[in-house]
Amino acid sequence: MVTGLAWDERCMWHDTGLYFGPQEGNPWIEPIESPENAQGKRRIKNLLDASGLTAHLSMIEIEPASETDILMVHTPEYLAEVKRVSESGGGNLARRLGTTRIGQGGLDIALLAAGGALSAVGAVLDGIVDNAYALVRPPGHHAEPDEAMGFCVFGNAALAGMYALTKHDIDRIAFVDWDVHHGNGTQAVFWEDPRALTISIHQENMFPPGRGSIGENGAGDGVGTAINIPLPAGCGEAAYLAAFDRVVLPALNQYRPQLIIVPCGFDAGFHDPLGRMMLTSQSFSKLAQRISKAATDLCNGKLVLTHEGGYAPHMVPFHCLAVLEELSGNRTDVIDPYSFSAEAALKQKLLPHQDEAVGNAETLLNFLPV
Repeated sequence: MVTGLAWDERCMWHDTGLYFGPQEGNPWIEPIESPENAQGKRRIKNLLDASGLTAHLSMIEIEPASETDILMVHTPEYLAEVKRVSESGGGNLARRLGTTRIGQGGLDIALLAAGGALSAVGAVLDGIVDNAYALVRPPGHHAEPDEAMGFCVFGNAALAGMYALTKHDIDRIAFVDWDVHHGNGTQAVFWEDPRALTISIHQENMFPPGRGSIGENGAGDGVGTAINIPLPAGCGEAAYLAAFDRVVLPALNQYRPQLIIVPCGFDAGFHDPLGRMMLTSQSFSKLAQRISKAATDLCNGKLVLTHEGGYAPHMVPFHCLAVLEELSGNRTDVIDPYSFSAEAALKQKLLPHQDEAVGNAETLLNFLPV
């Protein structure tokens, strides 16, 4: 098993500034660094190096996405907006929620991040590697065709999926988004497109506000191909594994994609400040094991993960290491030093209200086209 890693230090130079949040609050409170910053992501690469795992990975050189690539998913007007802000000193892109900022020249870095996802898919579909992880920023799963959102500039995973559908001999793809926040951007891109199954397992009604309900199920030719699994706050490993075993894996088996893309966030982790879930490194390892097996069974192992959220810089590196160990089949001697504090989460059984939430999502399998 050869696992590729798409990495470029320049992605860590993405400038999210000191004025996090809507500008209206700036006169009243001391500026604060955005939770989406380089620290957590660069620490992942540092741990991969220090643990020796990097030596077992195949490094994928990132080719920046072109503007033509971006227009596969985004509108010309939105691309022009990003370009304007990038060339005028930087600033907030989001029109409503005020959470997405780029700096001077930020367009080039956003194109590099999107290119990381495209390069990872290309390496997998060309047979250079078996699976791949794109460790990039800014993230992408909230960006909609005409709007930035939730730290996301371009829809990295959605672009990778569209690239596979248009540039390679691929007819059906599936997204399995386990970021703690709803994968609204990817869903929006493929809302009426039956060539893509979009599955999002997330904390119920967290971000974006009011998005990600079970009732969001696709439209037009894409009816039934959007599956949302909103889980109540406080879910641990038992609830996530139940959702995978009862909804995610049966949906993949029914849809039978030729490529699986995982918008991979670690903000469902036990200590994350922007989520209220209770997963551990061990939990993420189990999710990776399940999705890897599904990819092996359904699409000759063709699996690409694109890095999304995760805002606890002390824990996220251990979560990502666990996933890459599973993808590559190479184990290090690293022990997550924070796992002891998550023992309660590991002991949590599937609670009745969590079981009900998974059961509600199970009904969506009845609407998934074969």
